[in-house]
Amino acid sequence: MAKPYSDVVLADGPLLFVSGQTPEAPDGDVVGDVGGQTRQVFRNMERVLAPHGADLGHLVKLTYFLRHIADLDEFRSALVDCLPGEHRPAGTLVEVSGLVNPRYLVEIEGVACLPRG
Repeated sequence: MAKPYSDVVLADGPLLFVSGQTPEAPDGDVVGDVGGQTRQVFRNMERVLAPHGADLGHLVKLTYFLRHIADLDEFRSALVDCLPGEHRPAGTLVEVSGLVNPRYLVEIEGVACLPRG
């Protein structure tokens, strides 16, 4: 499997910093597996990017916080499904002992580069 990130990304526009997004759906539901949680995190990220005229294709850097490194393959598979086309932001993955809610298996923060305008 190709790596789901780039080693270097050049950004040439205003930067938008996205706080850590959790896998909680707007109705408060949290799916149990890391794949489903990753997909929900990206849906949440789309929702906070949209009012700024940005989408997942504008992301240039992501930091992934994963509860269990054993979930890495499932996480990466979901990550590739969530990112548009061949878009691969720079990334850092950290295994953590816990997140703010014990049901959370993943949290993701990001930096998006907005078009100059």
